[in-house]
Amino acid sequence: MAVRIRLKRMGAKKRPFYRLVVADSRFPADGRFIETIGEYNPIAEPAELRVDKEKAIEWLKKGAQPSDTARRLLSQAGVLKELAAGKAAQAGE
Repeated sequence: MAVRIRLKRMGAKKRPFYRLVVADSRFPADGRFIETIGEYNPIAEPAELRVDKEKAIEWLKKGAQPSDTARRLLSQAGVLKELAAGKAAQAGE
């Protein structure tokens, strides 16, 4: 089972906001998901991004693959840097 971290579009017509979700890659893009790990609102000025870093790192450690956009947002939130720092610390022990 391939697990992906991707965006799920929500909101009204021409007023989208997105949830960052963990889902099986076989599920439809806006369909069933396993867990919500964040939100992204590109309409707000400036754009709002909220990510539960602990949940995101936990899913990435389990092997979840982020989509290109999700990877960019996780990087923006500092999740990928924390994950790399955690791996470096474990390798140094």
